[in-house]
Parts: sequence; structure tokens; C-alpha cells
Amino acid sequence: MFKKVLIAEDMEDINKGVFSLLTELGVSQIDQVQYCDDAYLKVKRANLDGESFDLVISDLSFKVDHRSQTYTSGHSLVEKLKTEFPELKVIVYSVEDRLQAVRTLFNQHHVDAYVCKSRNGLKNLTVAINEIAEGNTYLSPEVANAFSSENELEIDDYDISLLDHLSKGLSQDEISALYRKENIAPASLSSIEKRLNKLRIQFNANNAIHLVAIVKDLGLI
Repeated sequence: MFKKVLIAEDMEDINKGVFSLLTELGVSQIDQVQYCDDAYLKVKRANLDGESFDLVISDLSFKVDHRSQTYTSGHSLVEKLKTEFPELKVIVYSVEDRLQAVRTLFNQHHVDAYVCKSRNGLKNLTVAINEIAEGNTYLSPEVANAFSSENELEIDDYDISLLDHLSKGLSQDEISALYRKENIAPASLSSIEKRLNKLRIQFNANNAIHLVAIVKDLGLI
């Protein structure tokens, strides 16, 4: 079992729940932070002192306030931690249940477990901790089919961004203008039209509205 664990969570009641769970599991040292920057600095300091953390449990969403942050989300924190400390075990504990987000965290950032905050969240978190302590990975039931063959679609982050903007009511012209402003490529209207046509064919969608409905049902946005 893990001896030294860091909780990165800005909601105090959830922080307390995870702390109590770790205490019951016999974790001897538990640190808690409410900012991603603090989490990174604690992990780095502990590593320099030769007292590294065994495990980090992090949320994905952190409320923005007056304090300036280098790492403003759990996504950026996890990416940094896994890049700099690849042996560090990381569990994501979040309300986010989009399958594409889960796949990205595993495939690109190499997290060890993903647990959804739910009625059985702490119970599943216990299972996750035990599983990764044994060298396994873990997905909670809500996202357990993230890597099933029927969900292995040829879709990337650009497609997800495009579909997300479409679901929020932006027109193709507006998306094109936004991408030009944010230096996202391809940004031309013709490129966006071609990509959406490809996605409509891929998902057997009749139109843009149907396409958005399908990808929402699949948990991709």
C-alpha cells in the first residue's frame, strides 16, 4: 500500500472524504492542496528531498480565483507530473465522464486510474488504489468502455474541439474565425467543412445536429 499520498482537490468536502478514505486504508502521510501549482511544487520538493510521493489523486477542474496559476487545471498538472516524474502513480478523480477525455489521459498522459465522482465514487476510488498498488490500471464503471473496440474511432483532439464548438451553437464561419484568432490549424472554412463531412460519414449522421447528438451519446463531447 502507498505510504505518502498527495490530494489535489479544491472542494473541501471532497478533500475531507478522500483524506478519510486514505486514513482508513492506512496511508501514513497525506498532504492536501487546493491549487495545481501547489501540488506540483510539493511533488517536486519531496522528490528533491528524497521523500517522493507514491501517489497523487487529482481532480481535473479547479475553480479560478484571484491567484495566478501556471497550471490551471488537473489536465495540465497531470501532464507535467507524468512528464517530469514518470514513475509517480496518478489517479484522476473527477465528475468528467467523456470517454475521449479518459482516452487522452491514459494514452497521452499515462495516468494509472480514472475514477468518476459519483454515488459510489469513494468505493471505486478504494478499488483503484488497490489495483494500481498491484501494478494494474483502473477505470470506474461509468467510463469502463472507453477502450472497447466499438469506441475505437478515428477521431482526434481537433475533431473534438470542432464538435464541441458546433454543439455550443457556433456556425462553421464562426468556428473558422475563432480558429484563426487562436492560431489553430486548419482554420479555413473549406477545411472545416471537409472535416465535418468526414465526421458525418464516419458516424452515419444525417446532418450536423444529428452528428452532435451521436457524439454526445458516445461521451465524446
